[in-house]
Amino acid sequence: MWADMDHNEDTSGLKSQIDENLKRVYREALEEDVPDRFKDLLEQLRKKESGK
Repeated sequence: MWADMDHNEDTSGLKSQIDENLKRVYREALEEDVPDRFKDLLEQLRKKESGK
């Protein structure tokens, strides 16, 4: 019985740590600037779309 409780606590802590790490990684990814090359490609696409 106690072994199951320890396992559940370990699993819960691990899940919490994974959750926090994923949130941090996604938050950092959202804060990154769009690369200039990608911005240039989007601008070319906008110009092409407006020229139709």
